[in-house]
Amino acid sequence: MNTVPLEKIQDSLQEKRAGLTNWLNTAPSPKKRTLLGPMNEEAVQTHLDVLDATLEKASSKTLGVCSVCHGTVEAGLLEMDYTASVCLGDMSAEESRQLELELELAQTVQQSLLPQQVPDTPLLEIAAFSRPAQIVGGDYFDFFHFQDGADGLAIADVAGHGISASLHMAGLQALLRTLIPTSTSPAGVVGHVQRLLVHNVRFSTFVTLFLGSFDSATRTLTFCNAGHNPPLVFHNGSGQGEAVRWLWPTGAAIGIVEEPNFAEEKIRLEPGDILLLYTDGVTEAMNEKGDEFDQDGLAEVVRQEASSPAKVLIQRIRQELAEFTGRQSLADDTTIVACKVVS
Repeated sequence: MNTVPLEKIQDSLQEKRAGLTNWLNTAPSPKKRTLLGPMNEEAVQTHLDVLDATLEKASSKTLGVCSVCHGTVEAGLLEMDYTASVCLGDMSAEESRQLELELELAQTVQQSLLPQQVPDTPLLEIAAFSRPAQIVGGDYFDFFHFQDGADGLAIADVAGHGISASLHMAGLQALLRTLIPTSTSPAGVVGHVQRLLVHNVRFSTFVTLFLGSFDSATRTLTFCNAGHNPPLVFHNGSGQGEAVRWLWPTGAAIGIVEEPNFAEEKIRLEPGDILLLYTDGVTEAMNEKGDEFDQDGLAEVVRQEASSPAKVLIQRIRQELAEFTGRQSLADDTTIVACKVVS
C-alpha cells in the first residue's frame, strides 16, 4: 500500500483516538450522560478498541490488505472506511451498489451549501440566532422537509471550534439535505449519518445532533436526539402537566461509539407551546465567578417570555446571557432556535 495514504490515515486515527480518550477521562459525568444518551462508557471503549486494532494494522503494514485476494484495498475506499478489508474487484454486486451510493453521498459533503433560511410554516413561528466563538464555528441548525411533507428541524454541535469544526458541519449539512427528503424517520437519518461517518478517516471528531420531524396535522414532534443538549419544551398552560420538559438524548453522539442504537420519541405540542433548541455555548456560558448560566437559567427566561413571539424570546435570552457573563467573552459557539406553536 502507498505509504502516504497509510501515514495520513494513521495520523487521523491517532488524533481521533486522543480526542475520544481525553473526553472519556476529563468530561464531567453529567456531560457524559448527555452525550452518551442511553449508552454507557463501555460502548466508547468498544469504539476505541476498533481504533486500536486499526492502528495496530497500520503499524504492522497490514491495514488495507484485501482479505479475499490479499492485494491492496483502494486508498480512497480505505479513507472513507478504515475498516474496509475487501478491494473493489472482490466486492459482490450488492456491495458495489452500496459503495456507489456511499461515494455519491461523500461527494455531496464537498459541495457548496445554500444559505440557511427560516421557513414560513403555518403552525410554527420560528426564530433563530447563531454566533461562533471564532470567525467560523461548529454549531449548526437547519430546516428541511421529510418525504411525507413533515417539517424537519435540526441543531448540531461538533466537538471543537474554528475552521476544522465548520468543515465537519458543512459536511453534516450536506448529508442531512441529501438524506432527509427521501426519509420519514429522524432516527433512520441519524443512523445513516453515523454509518457514513464513524469509520471515515476524514471525520476525526464527534457531533451531537437533534433531529425532529413536526407533523402539522397532528401537532406531533417525532425526534431523535444523538447526544445533544436536551431541547426545552414549555407547555404554555395547555393542561399537559409539568410546564417544562427536557427532550433528553435517545442515542449517543455521532462518531463516539461503535454501534449506537438511535431511538425515536414523540411529543404532542399545543398552541402556545414553545420548543427551544440550543447548543451548550448557551447553558455553559460562565460569569466572572465561574458559574454557568445552566438549564435552570434558560428555563427561567422561557417562563418569563412564554407569551412573547419567538423572535422576542431569543432577544431576551441573548440579553440575559450578556448580563450574566458581563465582561467574560463567550468561550463557545452559541446557537438558539425558538419554535412557538400557533393556532
